[in-house]
Amino acid sequence: MRFPMIDKAVDEEQVKRMVDHFLEAGFTYFDTAHGYLQGLSEPALKECLVKRYPREAYTITDKLTQSFFQKEEDIRPFFESQLEACGVEYFDYYLMHALTAESYPKYIECRAFEIAEELKEEGKIRHVGISFHDTAEVLERILREHPEIEVVQLQFNYADYKDPGIESGKCYEVCEAFKKPVIVMEPIKGGALVNLPEEAKAVLDSLNGGSYAGYALRFAASFPQVVMVLSGMSTLEQMDENLSVMKAFAPFEEKEYKAVDQVREILRKQNTIACTGCSYCVDGCPMHISIPNLFACYNAKKLYKDWNSDFYYGVHTAEGGKASDCIKCGKCEQVCPQHLGIREYLAEAASVFEKK
Repeated sequence: MRFPMIDKAVDEEQVKRMVDHFLEAGFTYFDTAHGYLQGLSEPALKECLVKRYPREAYTITDKLTQSFFQKEEDIRPFFESQLEACGVEYFDYYLMHALTAESYPKYIECRAFEIAEELKEEGKIRHVGISFHDTAEVLERILREHPEIEVVQLQFNYADYKDPGIESGKCYEVCEAFKKPVIVMEPIKGGALVNLPEEAKAVLDSLNGGSYAGYALRFAASFPQVVMVLSGMSTLEQMDENLSVMKAFAPFEEKEYKAVDQVREILRKQNTIACTGCSYCVDGCPMHISIPNLFACYNAKKLYKDWNSDFYYGVHTAEGGKASDCIKCGKCEQVCPQHLGIREYLAEAASVFEKK
């Protein structure tokens, strides 16, 4: 997703240098999808990697994205077009892309899982998995209904680990319970865990060693169920830093877990809604608004200014209960232990996430 670009084109010469550097360092895993970089990612991988190295030298993951198929008959032709775009005869991993409670039924109705298993039997896929963006409850349901899933790609980092809107830690625990290997995406939260507030930087600096990106990568990689940590790198400098961390990988120590707990708390207090996620406000809401989850999305948007917040707002309002649905009855504020002005905050969240 984050290849270096020149205007709207991939900087293939720099990508080739990065690919060479990556492989020379002993790393082999490349992640793509048809929609990345407006369709430029797969062809760039073909030019910069596939045409230049033997197939056994690298691992490629591609994905089945719901916007590129409407019916069962669309899936195989789309898959074949992806193989052609990447210039390979098989994918090492093929993931049902960005599954949520809202998108999951489409994959079921179109027999996506069955078709993927057929392609695996034909040798065109080595491993079938999912990438996931929803609650732990939804993930548990999917893994229970599809035991053939071999791997789960999760958004997982120390900032999101206890976030009630993303449930990163809880989703990891589901994978652990089902004994599914985890591929981590967004370990540095799109760069946000490098661009930290000064107070948070001071906490990590007190550990006497290590970069901010390094702490984020090592946090994710220290969990036993994690088999791969993805980091979108768009410069050789970023790649050098990440490779140095992972080549000499050392699991997190107790003092480091305590430090990132402090950083997480500092981030939570940065000009955000002081919601603790107790959910007392939810039970009596006549509009069934998942208030703590929407506030978590709002807080993340204020802190990180990334696309994930908008995505998860959509997840939590897919079946209704948008911030703008609030009828200002005030029942939520009557039971809020933090005495928050919930109605006012919901109006603010609506103005942020529901713009046309």
